[in-house]
Amino acid sequence: MSNTTPVPIADLSKLDISTLPAVTPQAPKPNGLWSSNPVFSYLNDAYNSISEHRKSLGLSNPGTIENLNKEVSRDVFLSQYFFTGLRADLNKAFSMSPAFQTSHTLSIGSQVLPPYAFSALYATDDYFVQGNIDNDFSFSGRVNYGWDKHNISKLTLQLANGQPSMVQLEQDYQASDFSINLKTLNPSLFMESGNAFSGVAVGSLLQSLTKNFAVGLEAMYSKQSGATPPDSAVSYVARYNAGNWIASAQLQAQGALIASYWQRVTDKVEAGLETQVAATMKPITDSLMGTPIGFEPVVEGQTTIGAKYEYRQSVFRGQLDSNGKVGVFMEKRVLPTVSILFSGEIDHSKNASRLGLGLQFESAGNEQLMMMQQGLIDANGNPVPGAPPAL
Repeated sequence: MSNTTPVPIADLSKLDISTLPAVTPQAPKPNGLWSSNPVFSYLNDAYNSISEHRKSLGLSNPGTIENLNKEVSRDVFLSQYFFTGLRADLNKAFSMSPAFQTSHTLSIGSQVLPPYAFSALYATDDYFVQGNIDNDFSFSGRVNYGWDKHNISKLTLQLANGQPSMVQLEQDYQASDFSINLKTLNPSLFMESGNAFSGVAVGSLLQSLTKNFAVGLEAMYSKQSGATPPDSAVSYVARYNAGNWIASAQLQAQGALIASYWQRVTDKVEAGLETQVAATMKPITDSLMGTPIGFEPVVEGQTTIGAKYEYRQSVFRGQLDSNGKVGVFMEKRVLPTVSILFSGEIDHSKNASRLGLGLQFESAGNEQLMMMQQGLIDANGNPVPGAPPAL
């Protein structure tokens, strides 16, 4: 187990639909369009045949393209955890159902974290709300609402002091064997030159072909305000999930290939590998004049390998890339409500290093929550077998 025990959040995809009015589908009339027209009748029979065949394959939902290689990039690698300087976190949980908790973060000497930040989280079975504000009054927040077990609407907002604001609208549809995601970033439907769309629009589809293999694509359309021509790109992805190992690949329209591999070595150890290869154009300059005289194709690549060791009271992550950069992150629980965080990085190619040290405090709003965080009782208040007696 991780030494930081987060407050469990309910599944956003769950929604009680028993209160919704029942709708009884009506069979098409014998002389209706779908039965009388031979073309439509053939298409309807073909669709029903394909649907029955898909059900017989026993396919499962492959997830979303956004989480294509999350086992490597989010679980094993340090990108979601690394920090520099001194840091202190105070997390307090007020309730479990619905989940409500707050967090105060103090930092010194960090180039990314603000000196102070406050965040709050509230979640139920239907929706999820989270907000964060720092000492410069820069605000970021997101809201997720689950209409039913298949549809989730998401809103993300960022209002940074002295920087452009950002708003993102997103819709997820997850069926039994495929997922569709539609999102738009800073959309504007009305421009000075007339009615037109500006912003970024992204659509993706991930479809399971077998129980383990899924393929998909992601299309992006970008249009800035003014006379700038729009830009579009299409990426192709594939994912194979064998249970104890997962392999994924993504071919981007810019000529970049990203491949990752995740392996569960033991119950406590996970390993990940990611390779990025990109074909770019490098300018050629005249050796005497220093002026550009042309371009030449260049293929650049980087490989990163990492491992995660998870023990009862600590979690260790380490990674190494082909550029000579070594990074580690350790999380050690020293008391039931206190954890020590350490992160370090050495860049041999740049002859530079970075360090980070932090403390994390967890407290509960009542005695029952505190005992649950210490692993003494379960969510129903029953004692956990083998747990030490409460003091």
